[in-house]
Amino acid sequence: MSCIQQARRLNSQAHLKAGNFAVSISNLDYVVTIPPFLIWNITEIYTNNYSVESPASTFSNKVNIDNGTSELERSSQDGTLCPDVSQNLCNCGICLQLSHGRVQIQTYPVPSVQTLESRFSWLQPGGHWAPSNCTVEKKVAIIIPFRSRGEHLLLFLQHMHPFLKKQQLDYTIFVVEQDGEGPFNRAMLMNIGYIEGLKARTYDCFIFHDVDLLPEDDRNLYTCPEQPRHMSVAVDMFNYRLPYPAIFGGVSAISRAHFKLLNGFSNSFWGWGGEDDDMSNRIRHHQLYISRYPITIARYTMLTHKKDLPNPH
Repeated sequence: MSCIQQARRLNSQAHLKAGNFAVSISNLDYVVTIPPFLIWNITEIYTNNYSVESPASTFSNKVNIDNGTSELERSSQDGTLCPDVSQNLCNCGICLQLSHGRVQIQTYPVPSVQTLESRFSWLQPGGHWAPSNCTVEKKVAIIIPFRSRGEHLLLFLQHMHPFLKKQQLDYTIFVVEQDGEGPFNRAMLMNIGYIEGLKARTYDCFIFHDVDLLPEDDRNLYTCPEQPRHMSVAVDMFNYRLPYPAIFGGVSAISRAHFKLLNGFSNSFWGWGGEDDDMSNRIRHHQLYISRYPITIARYTMLTHKKDLPNPH
């Protein structure tokens, strides 16, 4: 069956409910493929053809999701199980001696697509990477809700691939793009990324990541601990201070089991803000708590951009 190659308005039937937090049915514009959402997979796209002009159109490698075992799931690795990633970043027999953990943030010049494809030739099909000399026990999916931030995406990919590879993770980055000019729905895009990501592979850990945030310290491990983790604790825009104790936006890590328990993000938040505070309420409702690294480690640089329209509620 060929992919449908036009954008249309869809009725989302995802009705999420977590405890007392009911979510109404909403509409959202997507690019129709199979499934009916445009999902980027690092430098790859989950469709052979599509008709929307976006930075994704310049990437050459593509991977299709089907109902069988995906290429990501079939990728071969050594049978030896990798040790857990520690604070010293020791994994697969490799220990990285980090005296400070700081990494360079490069925001200029913006790399071209061709530069990134050449630089990251070690990426596996689907924009995936994992150590080749052992098998990492936990698989990580990084979900990027996206629209109209092409330069930010290129800077993000330039920064994050070496960052994640250095942590010796078994990871894939998914970029989920909302089509059209209507109000942005970050939460629904993250729910889509979770659902469609699981069709590609059985991920254990999901990290929901704004495209304009770059981690400054590689001791900030992109893994899921026993409790949901708010990762972007100290952002330069906020003078490296936590804005308020219940914040859960920016970058957050949730295990597959906890995301299912929390029933995902609310689909009802249109415009900027609100969905992260709702998730914070869901976490407390289910008697979980938000974990964080110290502000000396969980530091991020925010790329400059025009502020989106806020959620009216």
